[in-house]
Amino acid sequence: MTAVDYQLNWRKLQQVGLNAYEARSYLVLMGHPQFKALELAARAHVPRQKIYEVLDSLVEKGFAQVVQERTKLFSAIDPSLAIPGYLARRGRMLQNELTEQARLASGLIDDLKTAFVEGQDGRGTLDFLSLVSDPTQIAVHYRRMLTTVSNEYAEFSRPPFAVDPLDEQMVKDAAGRNVKCRLLIEAGPIDDEHRGRLDDYRASGIEIRFVERLPLKVALFDGKRGLVALLDPVRTRPSWTAVVFEHEGFAEAMAGLFESYWCRAR
Repeated sequence: MTAVDYQLNWRKLQQVGLNAYEARSYLVLMGHPQFKALELAARAHVPRQKIYEVLDSLVEKGFAQVVQERTKLFSAIDPSLAIPGYLARRGRMLQNELTEQARLASGLIDDLKTAFVEGQDGRGTLDFLSLVSDPTQIAVHYRRMLTTVSNEYAEFSRPPFAVDPLDEQMVKDAAGRNVKCRLLIEAGPIDDEHRGRLDDYRASGIEIRFVERLPLKVALFDGKRGLVALLDPVRTRPSWTAVVFEHEGFAEAMAGLFESYWCRAR
């Protein structure tokens, strides 16, 4: 292995998840059948007081093994086994960690929501309106309202999407609950995959029409709540800011706008 290859592989091993000492020690181990710990420390330029910690970590991560003779020796594991095995174990650990965090978060949300409401000292003058610019948070609001809609759902749909209604199983679920669902989509090229989804939606009882241009994005739920997304005129890359509302008068005005476009759509 040339010096350039060594440096490149050393960096890549760190990107995979080894620290600098571990990556250097593994590369040195690969070049020899086996090493004593202190011999490896000298070759890999690892402090003598750190080498046992480094080797224990490499063994735990599946990159090295112990060869027990009169003195303890260490050898490298084949990288075609070590790296996939390490990534698989790490993936399981991360998934378990995310699952546990999600479990804790569900209870935390309720606790913090109570504290948040108390801290706001009652309803504010514009509590029925909120501005949301983060796409993930817009998607949370959208899905929450879509899950609880009981009578009617209508939407102006145009890119870019925080949530693409053609990718949302919850829209079909709402139609399955006898919710009247209507999608007004800004016309544009449609590939075979999206055309198949449209046919699937229509078969589920969802009404779909097209219009040449939509001025904004609107999603209305039960005639009293929804969101209006406005394109940011300042940013060069398209991004949206959503007004999330629960106000029957505002919802009625948006419903009138929707019906106006719906009637002249194809």
